[in-house]
Amino acid sequence: MTDPHADSPEPIPPLRTGYGVIQDYLKTLDASPGVYRMLDAESRVLYVGKARNLRARVSNYSRPGNSPRIEKMIAQTTSMMFLTTRTETEALLLEQNLIKQLKPKYNVLLRDDKSFPNILVGKEHGFPQIKKHRGARKEKGSYFGPFASAGAVNRTLNQLQKAFLLRNCSDSMFDTRSRPCLQYQIKRCSGPCVGLISEADYAESVRDAERFLSGRSTKVQEELAEQMMAASEAMEFERAAALRDRIKALTQVQSAQGINPRGVAEADIIGLHMDSGQACVQVFFIRANQNWGNQDFYPRVSEDVSPAEVMEAFIGQFYDNKDVPRQLILSDDIENADLMSEALGEKAGRKVEILVPQRGEKTELVASAVRNARESLARRMSESATQAKLLRGIAEAFGLEGPPQRIEVYDNSHIQGTNAVGGMIVMGPDGFMKNAYRKFNIRGEDLVPGDDFGMMKEVLSRRFARLLKDDPDRDKGMWPDLLLIDGGAGQVSAVAEIMAEHGVEDIPMVGVAKGVDRDHGKEEFYRPGERAFALQRNDPVLYFIQRMRDEAHRFAIGTHRAKRAKSMAANPLDDIAGVGATRKKALLTHFGSAKAVSRANLSDLKAVEGISDALAETIYNYFQER
Repeated sequence: MTDPHADSPEPIPPLRTGYGVIQDYLKTLDASPGVYRMLDAESRVLYVGKARNLRARVSNYSRPGNSPRIEKMIAQTTSMMFLTTRTETEALLLEQNLIKQLKPKYNVLLRDDKSFPNILVGKEHGFPQIKKHRGARKEKGSYFGPFASAGAVNRTLNQLQKAFLLRNCSDSMFDTRSRPCLQYQIKRCSGPCVGLISEADYAESVRDAERFLSGRSTKVQEELAEQMMAASEAMEFERAAALRDRIKALTQVQSAQGINPRGVAEADIIGLHMDSGQACVQVFFIRANQNWGNQDFYPRVSEDVSPAEVMEAFIGQFYDNKDVPRQLILSDDIENADLMSEALGEKAGRKVEILVPQRGEKTELVASAVRNARESLARRMSESATQAKLLRGIAEAFGLEGPPQRIEVYDNSHIQGTNAVGGMIVMGPDGFMKNAYRKFNIRGEDLVPGDDFGMMKEVLSRRFARLLKDDPDRDKGMWPDLLLIDGGAGQVSAVAEIMAEHGVEDIPMVGVAKGVDRDHGKEEFYRPGERAFALQRNDPVLYFIQRMRDEAHRFAIGTHRAKRAKSMAANPLDDIAGVGATRKKALLTHFGSAKAVSRANLSDLKAVEGISDALAETIYNYFQER
């Protein structure tokens, strides 16, 4: 029985928000430089900003008169966090780092932040290899880049191999060659692996390639032209023809690059175009007076942000983990150009110039970047409108509550159960989200070869286990709104079982199966506990689903082929303790192949130079046990 005289619990007052909260913080702030964060009732970061004077900057938020976006943000603010720095430059760098890390709702955010490939001329081998490189520069050698895409690198490498005949094979392959490979036969390598060129002559070709990539292409071509004329006069017509082909290859590199400015040696040309609350930033990479490609980016913006704010946010976030060129040539000025230049200069260890040209060649380069940005944004907005219509069609076809923002499509690939992999592709409002694709190496030891149901169960089980671990509250945008499974009723039943085990039965799931004669247009759709149905053959939503299913199939098959090729290329000698590159080469030279080594008897293994009796027994026992 309750006591009527007991004190009733006092109601919890609602959290204060808005101007009053911000005004309270002003009492404790001083004029130090630093970074501030605005948080909502659930402690989620709404906005990150930097200030030369924290008290003065925050006071701007303590009274009305801001833009609609900022007013809305202030209305949601329940608390703030502050971090002082020694200088405003440090505050700028910290601000951009926190924006990338926390992804606040009201900041301009660069969403696509991938690394860019380079060309690497290795220096750890007597005959250096030329290859594509992406990531940290840990390997010793000369790096040239960045290039805008893998395609731009591959095209340049293809022509450089024709021009300078440098090898692209791995060191292990180089060390085990006994005769020239196909690259030599098609005149893209000088055959250093089998002694067809001296180390000194090969080193000269490497120097020529580095000079070309450093911008001294005219000098290289002039020297090759002189050598061609000398060979022709000496009646060495075959050598003259080879030199002619090398000059032609260098010319093709330059013509494929399009814009090759004479007055800009090293710069990024950055053009911005904004329309209807969306923005596109186009970046041209100019290195060694050559255009090494361009790339477009679509930062998250609001309708009331200025071009200067978008440009400054883009530069700060884009160069957070990338090398900075000597010049940034912009279409729109930024408010803190001197501060940004100083911050980037500290990062690069040299002066970085930021300029907005008004005339001359640089103005033409910026105009080209802006034109590309405008055209790219127009295409994207058109595609987005079509995409939104298709997503609404998906919701209507499958009875969803609203258009899905994230569709995950799954498929498996294997050959009679070997090298089995699962693939997951993701579709969103802006199209395929390729940075969200995932591959799964099927590792279930109890699976029967070819058990597609079991493979799909393993893939989905691992996927949901990861989601529950990384995003248990479903507030990070990682959870799908719809699952599409390649398969019929059996696959759907298997996946439904896995979803029930993980307690995620609220996610809609549909199986897509080929219909009669496995023909496009006759697909049937399966949902748990419902009858199969089909869409009209000319329905755009059907084509949309086919495109997603085909992309999942392509991704899964590509992953499977890569895994199979890796397993086929694997040399069993690499797994034997004590057999390094030198001894492996000795064994392959003596026997001709790894298969022949596996069949050799003990006495033959002992006869190989450099193979001790103990190691011969180790090798022999390894293959006997297999």
